[in-house]
Amino acid sequence: MTQHILIVEDEDKIARVLQLELEHEGYTSERAADGRQGLAMAASGEWDLILLDIMLPELNGLEVLRRLRQQGSQIPVVLLTARDAVPDLVSGLDQGANDYVTKPFAIEELLARIRNLLRMASQQQEAAQAALIDEEIQVDGLVMNIRTRQVARDGQPVELTPKEFDLLYFLAYRQGEVLSREQILSEVWGYDFVGDTNVVDVYIRYLRQKVDQGFPCKLIHTLRGVGYLVKDCDAGT
Repeated sequence: MTQHILIVEDEDKIARVLQLELEHEGYTSERAADGRQGLAMAASGEWDLILLDIMLPELNGLEVLRRLRQQGSQIPVVLLTARDAVPDLVSGLDQGANDYVTKPFAIEELLARIRNLLRMASQQQEAAQAALIDEEIQVDGLVMNIRTRQVARDGQPVELTPKEFDLLYFLAYRQGEVLSREQILSEVWGYDFVGDTNVVDVYIRYLRQKVDQGFPCKLIHTLRGVGYLVKDCDAGT
């Protein structure tokens, strides 16, 4: 089945190059030239992935992303940005972006990231369908609903970004196992992930702040030099 990609990009030359390259790779694509049009098209169409520029007229890309996620959309989003300022990128990832590339980018790198995200989305969809019989994973007082992607600990809601949820789900699903950074990268970010490998440590820190902070019992553990694991409070140290 041909996969359909939405390009939200106001620069005509960049948009045209992207469309030609995607067509060459066997994808179909459509283009929105500003944020409002992009949001409307994203909400009304069946897309496998969205390429979203941050600097857009009418409505900037981060606001488009925020509204999409607020509407419950889980479509994979790759941010395109001419700025490598950390606050923009962190904000985008926190609001649910799945990946980003900084202009000028190598088209081969972007295509690799697209393939990676599309493959992961397909795997997650298959896993979600297989998990419908058992929609929840529980570790001590932590409960994750696979269908709704809602998380709570001791009845208190835990707000996670899509990638934080994916990481916690993988750790919780394999609870009690020590998982190496390489295993986590392969399963959560994809086998051909081309970003900073320290991303695992960064996201573990995010999860600890949201899942463990304020609780006397910690669920997320580090085995120095080996990896990370999630275990319940009765499992010992």
